[in-house]
Amino acid sequence: MDLKKIIKEKTGTIVDVRTPMEFSGGNAEGSINIPLQELEIRKEELKSLKQPLVLCCASGGRSGQATQYLTHQGIECYNGGSWLDVNFYQTQTV
Repeated sequence: MDLKKIIKEKTGTIVDVRTPMEFSGGNAEGSINIPLQELEIRKEELKSLKQPLVLCCASGGRSGQATQYLTHQGIECYNGGSWLDVNFYQTQTV
């Protein structure tokens, strides 16, 4: 798994697990917002998204929790860390 390649080539879906208020203050291009506390009730929606999922948040902590939970639910996903890192990987040309 090459996380940078998945992000750059858009072969999955970027899911930001921060709160809607945090998300509205800035987010990775093309990402969708599903807050950490809503993962369980939105599990079917998450399963229907193009996988693998790249999960991000402010620093990587919440996306790490989300990765652990969703992996146990059988969803292919990776911790992308901070949304700023994901955004940076999207803009790389090499």
